[in-house]
Amino acid sequence: MIGLFLGENDLPLEILKKLNKKKINYFIIDLTKNNKFKKNKNNFSINIGKFGEILNLIKSKNCKRVIFAGNIIKPRISKLKLDFKGMFYLPRIIKASKLGDAAILKTLIKILSENKIKVIKLNTFNPELTLNKGIYTKTRPTLFEKEEIVQGIKHLKKINSHNHTQAVIIRDNKIISRETRKGTKVMIKSVTKSKIKKGILIKLPKTKQDLRVDLPTIGINTFKDCNDVGIKGIVIKSNQNIILNKEACIKYANQNKLFLIAI
Repeated sequence: MIGLFLGENDLPLEILKKLNKKKINYFIIDLTKNNKFKKNKNNFSINIGKFGEILNLIKSKNCKRVIFAGNIIKPRISKLKLDFKGMFYLPRIIKASKLGDAAILKTLIKILSENKIKVIKLNTFNPELTLNKGIYTKTRPTLFEKEEIVQGIKHLKKINSHNHTQAVIIRDNKIISRETRKGTKVMIKSVTKSKIKKGILIKLPKTKQDLRVDLPTIGINTFKDCNDVGIKGIVIKSNQNIILNKEACIKYANQNKLFLIAI
């Protein structure tokens, strides 16, 4: 039995599809804004502040392993409906909330661990959602672009050890945009369109990122957004970035002369 803490975007749907195909028993703790999984018979909508109820549910299912997947929106502390366990853990949640979404997830993982519940990698049952090292498109980077990628990776690693940045765009050997809390899409849309296709999106896990719950994700819309502003290629981390609708992404990239590299 697998417990699923599910948030927004399409990643949870891919996980559910695979679990159903493999006939693996699971239940859902729905953390989406509008109870997205309410039609699933295995769904439970529980406020994240009700730790006692969550822990009792997990134990009643004789569950030892859980997965976090999807964009789990940072809760507003003032609006959390707490039970006794929630009040007990509240100071830790408040402290973590000041450090950001990733810190909240790490705190939740630690609380679950203290209750002998293991959090496993979100791609445990979906290894196909990541890529091995290599170039996956007909279009390949030029020698200059390879040098840009090296410089972009160095810059990204330097800044993401101090903040929440997972992605940068490099063009003409200069970082022209950095990802903020608003996400990759907003970052790409902020870039001035180039008539000549150049520029590279580099999206990698943050330094010390917990790869069980927070893998950087791209999909077909990422490729379309890049193409719209004249970005020529996308660089991700092998076996660590999630790519949704992989075949469609690679097909679109080939049709529009973009490159995709897993380093």
